[in-house]
Amino acid sequence: MTTDPAASLVEVAGLAKSFGDHHVLRGVDFTVERGTATVLLGPSGSGKTTVLRSLNVLETPDRGRVRIGDAAVDFAALPRSKAERRRTVKALRARSGMVFQAHNLFPHKTVLGNLVEGPVQVQGRRREEAEADARALLAQVGLAGREHAYPAQLSGGQQQRVGIARALALKPEVLLLDEPTSALDPELVGEVLAVIRDLAAEGWTLVIVTHEVRFARDVADQVLFLDQGVIAERGGPEVLVDPGEERTRRFLARVLEAG
Repeated sequence: MTTDPAASLVEVAGLAKSFGDHHVLRGVDFTVERGTATVLLGPSGSGKTTVLRSLNVLETPDRGRVRIGDAAVDFAALPRSKAERRRTVKALRARSGMVFQAHNLFPHKTVLGNLVEGPVQVQGRRREEAEADARALLAQVGLAGREHAYPAQLSGGQQQRVGIARALALKPEVLLLDEPTSALDPELVGEVLAVIRDLAAEGWTLVIVTHEVRFARDVADQVLFLDQGVIAERGGPEVLVDPGEERTRRFLARVLEAG
């Protein structure tokens, strides 16, 4: 898939990151168009989660540029002032919502409390408005009526759906999902994937790290296969059916054989 950077919602250029002598990212470039789903695939240690966390500045790359909408950070030229650096990072981070492998819900807050925390405390929105939006989002992810439940009273799949609703409550321009089903029992995976399929169909902009290859075929507009810190292959969902690179074929064969 080729995209026009000027028309894209997300632009990543020259992203590089090392941990000591280990080069996790070696210069990653891609764009994401508004209303599309981009799937990052690759073996463990390939750098895909580091890419995702860099979009939200949960990981700080050594160099490279990330732009989401009208907010951009050049990591090789961050402001020297700590206050200015925080403002720069905050502006980029505000454009995205993050869904983690673990649910990371506040255990002492109800489902509704988890959803309104960010909009009220971070964005300064009125609680009444935030609660109305939260109830609509819970209905959207199939959890209407569970507003007053606590996380411990929910299944893992339900908790992850609350996590998705919580990220959406911030009204992000792009939703980042890091292996959203990896911590779930197999019988709970389908309910979370169904919610993500619905979001893709509704036109949300998604960037997803996943090993669920069949799911990726269904939702992906763009597939990026990472290996050893670089994008080894990219294209549409056909990459997952007939890849051009041998290392992509080997990876898909192993994942599909493992079920």
